[in-house]
Amino acid sequence: MFYYSFHVGDYIHDTAHLSNDEDLAFRRLLDLYYTQEQPIPNKTQEVSRRIRMANNADVVQIVLNEFFVLDIANDCWRHKRCDETIAAYQAKAERNRAVGKLGGRPKSNPNANPEETQMVSKDNPNQEPRTNNHKPNKEIQATIVATPHGVSSSVWNDFVKHRKTLKAQISMTAISRIEQEAAKAGWTLEQALTECVAQGWRGFKADWVTGKQTATQKAATNMNLLTRGMSGPKPAPFWAKPDNNTLEVVNAEPKRLV
Repeated sequence: MFYYSFHVGDYIHDTAHLSNDEDLAFRRLLDLYYTQEQPIPNKTQEVSRRIRMANNADVVQIVLNEFFVLDIANDCWRHKRCDETIAAYQAKAERNRAVGKLGGRPKSNPNANPEETQMVSKDNPNQEPRTNNHKPNKEIQATIVATPHGVSSSVWNDFVKHRKTLKAQISMTAISRIEQEAAKAGWTLEQALTECVAQGWRGFKADWVTGKQTATQKAATNMNLLTRGMSGPKPAPFWAKPDNNTLEVVNAEPKRLV
């Protein structure tokens, strides 16, 4: 088998009491069971070597005794869930081979049993079915990151749709980079994401928006910085840069005050 379902909740519930070595032995025994599509031979030392635990045969035996059932007639260890999964997989593979011999998938029939019509590769109709569950789903990856703190749901939803349109994934790394560049420009993350959508940008750079922030945006940025425990930009002292109405006096005669 190329793939088998792993029910994390059930596994943790049933194996929480195992030591690290016992947990490792159990996982490797399951892998051996599924890859060879048959029960574990009743040869503990040989099996321990095959799962790379030759020095822990006693641990392997403990796991076999607890989680597997000894089939005395066939001299092997069986596991009910493994047997059921393998049987279902083999039945599906056999149906696919039968469909392939008939020239591929039959024409659509509204009255047909969906279990009897399987998708078959045009290049190799006799190929055994392979699952695509191990391949990353781009649609899922695009929405796997939760709404960042300080970003409204409406802005985030617009940004997610925008990234999907660009066929770009959304990751914590990408969001962190945008947030860092936004901070350099004195923008909030929400403002940066809004600008990305408006401009059709794939990313965000502080240099792209330098001097572009409006007075309203600056006020919102300062408030955002203050609520995060950071100080906003401080106004320059009145003597730092004279305005247009200030006259500079050069070589003025000192006047005596009376």
